Amino acid sequence: MVSFFPHLDQDSAPQPEGEGVRAPQGADQLQGANPADWPVAPGWQPLVDDFFGSSAGQKLLGFLQQRLDAGAVIFPPQPLRALHLTPPESVRVVILGQDPYHGRGQAEGLAFSVAPGVALPPSLRNIFKELQRDLGTPFPAFPVPGGSLVRWARHGVLLLNTCLTVEEGQPASHSGRGWEVLTDAVIRTVSQDAAPTVFMLWGAHAQSKRPLIDASRHLVLGANHPSPFSALRPPVPFIGCGHFSQARAWRERHSVGGNGQGADTATANL
Repeated sequence: MVSFFPHLDQDSAPQPEGEGVRAPQGADQLQGANPADWPVAPGWQPLVDDFFGSSAGQKLLGFLQQRLDAGAVIFPPQPLRALHLTPPESVRVVILGQDPYHGRGQAEGLAFSVAPGVALPPSLRNIFKELQRDLGTPFPAFPVPGGSLVRWARHGVLLLNTCLTVEEGQPASHSGRGWEVLTDAVIRTVSQDAAPTVFMLWGAHAQSKRPLIDASRHLVLGANHPSPFSALRPPVPFIGCGHFSQARAWRERHSVGGNGQGADTATANL
């Protein structure tokens, strides 16, 4: 049987450049408002170019530059990192977040993920707790990889915040400034073009994106947000939701031949 999510505790495994390496001072924040400095996988490039060429994209870039000129500290340094690590042709799971962590050194451009060595935020700790309960996956080794979900992203899990930047100490400070136009387009593209995909929608904000997803082609799973404020509450507590095992079983059924044996390269060894 194919295990679904990659283990995060393999310290001996070779690490891609930048994984497990702490950034120098200042490199953990946005340095400019030039999309040319934010690489994405080739398959995402036309969609990204269309967005930044639009009035919404230009307005967003102007806002970012204005805030940088005013001395604002903005995270993360690479807002489009999820689109860099997970090409559209590799997407097999989408996990939606809201906006990046707003503490220095936390955000690394992937929803729910934090840089190696950073203390686990409560929501991420609950994700690992549910993964352990559901699939028996142990908590990751610390400090490396710690709470970094880079391996998930490299194996077809699109970890997408709906707003891609935030100012230090000010949650949701960039919401409604234009990122949602791009991330809605990403969700629509996955829904229309990707192979059968699992969408995990945790919390009301993520679930508001349900109309963008073709549920006749994809598995859409909803539960409360993994935050300690909601993880154990009705109507669908996050702890005990079983999303990881449901996703694994569904992906196995929808791999080539329907038997999950070596057919789905993006989820092999997951």
